[in-house]
Amino acid sequence: MPYETWKGAGLLGYVTFAIRALLLVLLLLFCVPFYYIWRMLRLPNPWPRWFLRAVSYICGARIRKMGTPIRRDVVLLANHLSWFDIPMLGGVNGTSFVSKEEIAHWPIVGWLCRLNNTIFISRQNRMGVADQINQLREALEECWAVTIFPEGTTTDGTMLLPFKAPLLAALNPPPPGLLVQPVYIDLGKYRGDVSWIGDETAPQNAWRLLSRPGSFKVDIHYLDPFDPRKYSDRKAIVAEARTRIQAALDASLSASQVVVPGV
Repeated sequence: MPYETWKGAGLLGYVTFAIRALLLVLLLLFCVPFYYIWRMLRLPNPWPRWFLRAVSYICGARIRKMGTPIRRDVVLLANHLSWFDIPMLGGVNGTSFVSKEEIAHWPIVGWLCRLNNTIFISRQNRMGVADQINQLREALEECWAVTIFPEGTTTDGTMLLPFKAPLLAALNPPPPGLLVQPVYIDLGKYRGDVSWIGDETAPQNAWRLLSRPGSFKVDIHYLDPFDPRKYSDRKAIVAEARTRIQAALDASLSASQVVVPGV
């Protein structure tokens, strides 16, 4: 497994982890009071986005934004590589997320997710799907930007799993003015360093990322949005999004295999 490489992080790894952990704690202590001040004053609250952007930077991500992200009245459908997709995407356009219910019970992380208006869903509670669809629809009617990872789990970034998005029944019919924007997250040669796959636990993945010396580059491709009203149902919507993300993935993999003469 890729994370086995980082089990013996060495002195540099431990120092890197300690510095980043300290910076994250200081960042949290700085941002949270301002978040609640803005909330009490009923002002548009930029602090979750600023916090997530800083988290990404502290952890080593150097993000290059490709295309134009829509920041409201949009459902973003993205490929899924790691829990770290959340600070990277949230830091760019301030999106909220649809996440599995277990995360709501994680110490600190669950609380932070609530501050960013995360919509928690239970995969086991089939009877509660209607309520979850209503939660998403209410968020969209309030003009939120909401990101869904329709693969339902993470990959190593070299493939796409089938897209499943029962929650997109919330788009039947779509709220006025709402668009769907596919998003392709490309870690390039750093896929193996960051992706969260296999038997790796959340603490192991966090340790691997925070103890990793140096930075890594990420290209986030905000692909052309489309009008969901032009598609017959939610399956057609996710199929269109998957086709566009697959094309971006194929282009990235092809480019990485180009051999430069003389090199």
